[in-house]
Amino acid sequence: MKQILVISGKGGTGKTTLVAGFASLAQNAIMADCDVDAPDLHIILKPEILEEIPFYALKIPVKDESKCIECGKCREVCRFNAIDENFKINELKCEGCAACAFVCPANAIEMIDREAGKIYISKTRFGPFIHAQLNIGEEASGKLVTEVKRKAKELAESKNKGLVLIDGSPGIGCPVIASLSGVDLAVIVTEPTVSGIHDLERILGVTKHFGIKTVVCVNKFDINEKKTSEIENFCNENEINLIGKIPYDSSATKAMIELKTVIEFSSSQVGEEVKKIWLKVLEIL
Repeated sequence: MKQILVISGKGGTGKTTLVAGFASLAQNAIMADCDVDAPDLHIILKPEILEEIPFYALKIPVKDESKCIECGKCREVCRFNAIDENFKINELKCEGCAACAFVCPANAIEMIDREAGKIYISKTRFGPFIHAQLNIGEEASGKLVTEVKRKAKELAESKNKGLVLIDGSPGIGCPVIASLSGVDLAVIVTEPTVSGIHDLERILGVTKHFGIKTVVCVNKFDINEKKTSEIENFCNENEINLIGKIPYDSSATKAMIELKTVIEFSSSQVGEEVKKIWLKVLEIL
């Protein structure tokens, strides 16, 4: 079983559009959306949810009012100002450190599991799909990404699927690092802008650090061909495989409006280039 991860150094580069295109071309694949903070692959794939699994992250303190002696030790030790003058716990400020429960002389505070999001096992017109949604204000995105990948791998093994196709988070933070774990190939989507080149360098630094085989494609390459040339030169100098240049085409936007992939929507330059990139990805694998 192989795992392909599509990532980008910033949001809005066309990462999800490319993954959706790959999904419509792949055979015997499982799809997974590891952008758990702001998932959007489900918008195009239109999944039918088969199973909903609660995700628990940090524990939160719950106080037994009948035991509380209002000594104030919990409030003194809290470094996040999560306990007010009336000794009420503000869950939105709490970081789950458990210091209040540790110092409470009356054992009035207990740490309990808190549901931080949900994992969904779904089916789509392209095959099984694992996705998730982190609750607002939660910070355990890396842990949730790990769970999504674990579920995807388990499902792929149980259904004898040979490929897991992963839509990663933008940037270089914790969820991206969690997404990179164990993948066979990382496909970086960049764009020909000043920030695009900068972010490409950053995410390449991450994949190199973890020893992940990495390739690059440039989306909307023709909006600034000078910057595209700079990206090509950068890739050549650093021996990075540039596997494709996708032109700007309004058909990509029209496809999203109709909840279709660029492959399904119409015959276009974008669709044809995505097909070429997919064939190169398969060759590399």
